[in-house]
Amino acid sequence: MSLSNTTAKDVTIVVAPRERFSYTRESLESIYEHTEYPFELIYVDGGSPKDIKNYIASKAKEKNFQHIRTDCYLSPNHARNLGLRQVKSKYIVFIDNDVAVTPGWLKAMVDCAESTGATVVSPLVCQFLPLHTEVHCAGGESGVKVIEKDGNVRRQIIEKIYKQGRKVEQIRPQLKREKTGLAEFHCMMVRTDIFDKIGVLDEQLFNTKEHVDLCMLVTEAGGSIYLEPDSLVTYVPGPPLEFSDLHYYMLRWSDAWELNSLKRLREKWNATEDQYFKNKYNRLGWRRRMTIVDPLSRKLAFGNRSLARVFGKILKPIDKFFNKFVTNRYANKYLPNKLISTTKTQQSTVTTASS
Repeated sequence: MSLSNTTAKDVTIVVAPRERFSYTRESLESIYEHTEYPFELIYVDGGSPKDIKNYIASKAKEKNFQHIRTDCYLSPNHARNLGLRQVKSKYIVFIDNDVAVTPGWLKAMVDCAESTGATVVSPLVCQFLPLHTEVHCAGGESGVKVIEKDGNVRRQIIEKIYKQGRKVEQIRPQLKREKTGLAEFHCMMVRTDIFDKIGVLDEQLFNTKEHVDLCMLVTEAGGSIYLEPDSLVTYVPGPPLEFSDLHYYMLRWSDAWELNSLKRLREKWNATEDQYFKNKYNRLGWRRRMTIVDPLSRKLAFGNRSLARVFGKILKPIDKFFNKFVTNRYANKYLPNKLISTTKTQQSTVTTASS
């Protein structure tokens, strides 16, 4: 598809917070520096600190994009839906606020969708710094596998990511545009009209497996998912985190949100509570341990590994206590009756500024 035959309304990029705010500038600047293809942009800003809020507002005026601001933190699918409801274009690109893109990334995804009729297009998603060097996701599998044995029926959730941890330079020449079974919300492009069939994103999936749910819904509705390796992006997770990131990160990866999400996924797809779910339960809080507890333990121990393990054991129950406190405080303020869904109270805090 040539640029002369397109308009900015063909694609709307919706940026949503992932788990921190401290990579906001780098990510947004990357989009405007490396995206030649016409697009509109909606930036969903859920409770970012004052300096980031002011930066986004300033860029919205400069670049003429829509800035949706809430004073409370948002779960990812809640944030994405706030953007989705404003979209009028043929395609919507969901991208997290910690992702850096490369030249040609958007045009490659549109070309893929136009050529194949794909409902969802995933770029080759990388992870960590240095940018664009290590693979995070090159497609994968999702679905429900039905197993019948001795009169018993088990429904197993399928989730598999391809090529994670491999070097881009080693595998990219082998990759090609092809059908796949999985895309991730770090970055994906979706035909907007599919939401007329499947509804908006499920906000009862608070913080995990939203991508699995979407991919299964798309497949169930007769849509297709494609990998487009000519489109390359990288998500850049912490640590380190800025101090202003900690509160949101603690809520975003809270035990309660993860348990509620897994319960919703299991019940929605009538899945068996098998080892897939038990492994998830056993690992509750691993992101907080990796990103907050372990770095703090090493810092307090001045590099002494044995002492770091001691501090880790001390900090683990403290982390659990504060995580529960933060989650309950948020629920009491923004989720009356502890509903695991978007509420009128949450929606009323949204103010939209378009420049």
